[in-house]
Amino acid sequence: MTQRMEIGTILPDAYKAMAGLEKVIGKSGLPKPLLELVRLRASQINGCVITHMTPESFK
Repeated sequence: MTQRMEIGTILPDAYKAMAGLEKVIGKSGLPKPLLELVRLRASQINGCVITHMTPESFK
């Protein structure tokens, strides 16, 4: 298993920009379930393994 990068330490300006974007999106008025689906899909596209797991994977 590879070690996770601490993006806030490596690129603090990028981390602050992403946090700011998250705040703006949260105030957008879009339904929370839709935002979660978008985040889930982005994670899948980026190859995040955990998003491909089913509840059965954790048993």
